[in-house]
Amino acid sequence: MAKIVILTGAGISAESGLGTFRDKDGLWTKYDLNEVATPEGFAANPALVHEFYNARRKNCVEATPNAAHAALARLEQALPKGEVIIVTQNVDDLHERAGSRAVLHMHGELAGALCAACDHRWPAPAVMAPADPCPACGDPATRPDIVWFGEYPYHMETIWDLLRGCDLFVSIGTSGNVYPAAAFVQDADRAGADTLELNLEPSAGVSDFAEARFGPATDIVPAWVDEVLSRR
Repeated sequence: MAKIVILTGAGISAESGLGTFRDKDGLWTKYDLNEVATPEGFAANPALVHEFYNARRKNCVEATPNAAHAALARLEQALPKGEVIIVTQNVDDLHERAGSRAVLHMHGELAGALCAACDHRWPAPAVMAPADPCPACGDPATRPDIVWFGEYPYHMETIWDLLRGCDLFVSIGTSGNVYPAAAFVQDADRAGADTLELNLEPSAGVSDFAEARFGPATDIVPAWVDEVLSRR
């Protein structure tokens, strides 16, 4: 069982150039989330949804991991296998590109495609379109393998088990507004884990953490990792 469970959100990738929902001039501001991030939006206008995720996929490919991603990879590699697990709300692959291997993507991945007809999954091409056939069933029902608003996140049973068995839960770069992730700290705390928030500014749930540190992720995450490893 993992001893350290780390939840990461958009804030850890922001310094790599991948915007958050709240960026004033980011990609998100150019679209209505109800139209591009819900099953209903996809049913109404799949071309618009693919346009949005094609742009996000391009942004992701052009981004590079930052010092915070690298620090978490260093932490995982320095400790015995399985002691550090990253649960990420992000759909980018920056954790993996930085060297992390134990990563659970609870909201899916930009690099994945999903057939809405038969649930087959495969690596997404750079550009997807509504007419793309599923390689398994042939149905033109391909969509990004992303968990949209109103859909149930991936890996939840595994995540709850990890939270209830860890010694330390750390939340990095999350707003604390989106459930079920916003409740992770409470679940870990009830199970007896220590809890820590690392964030640019206090989240909505900061009072639920035993400790909180604020600043850019590229500063505070490497500093925390150095601190943890110095005690080993």
